[in-house]
Amino acid sequence: MLSEEEKEELKAELVQLEDEITTLRQVLSAKERHLVEIKQKLGMNLMNELKQNFSKSWHDVQTSTAYKKTHETLSHAGQKATAAFSNVGTAISKKFGDMSYSIRHSISMPAMRNSPTFKSFEERVETTVTSLKTKVGGANHGGGSFEEVLSSTAHASAQSSGGGPRRAEEEELQC
Repeated sequence: MLSEEEKEELKAELVQLEDEITTLRQVLSAKERHLVEIKQKLGMNLMNELKQNFSKSWHDVQTSTAYKKTHETLSHAGQKATAAFSNVGTAISKKFGDMSYSIRHSISMPAMRNSPTFKSFEERVETTVTSLKTKVGGANHGGGSFEEVLSSTAHASAQSSGGGPRRAEEEELQC
C-alpha cells in the first residue's frame, strides 16, 4: 500500500509528464508544419516522396542477395520450361504428321478394304442403298456388290445433272 505522501508525489509526477507530453506534441506539430512549408518551397509533394521511397525500396530489393538468387533460379526454370514446351510441341507435331501419313497410307492399302470394320461398313451401305432404291424407285435390284451400288449411284447422279428423267421423279415425289 502507498502512503498519502507517495500518492501525492505520483500524482504530481503524472501531471508533470502530461504537461511534457503536451509540450512535445506542440513542438512536434510546429516542426511538422515547418517541414511542410520547406517542402512546398522546394517543390516537393507527397507523390514525389512516395515515388522516391518506392524507387529506393525497389532498388534495395533488387540489390538484395535473396532477390538475385530468386531471379536467377526463376530465369533458369523459365528457360527449362520453354525448352520443354518446345520439345512437347515438336513431338506432338511429329506425331500428327506420322498419323496423317499413316491414315493416308492405310486408306490407299487394299488390306483396309478386307478388314472386318470396312466389310461391316460396306454391308450397311449396301443394305441402306438397296432399301432406299426399293422405297424410291420401286424396282428390286437384288443387292449387288458395293462397287455395283457405287457405279449405279454415280450413273444416276450423272443423269440427274442432265436434267431429264430426274425432274419427273421429283414431281412425283412432291405429290
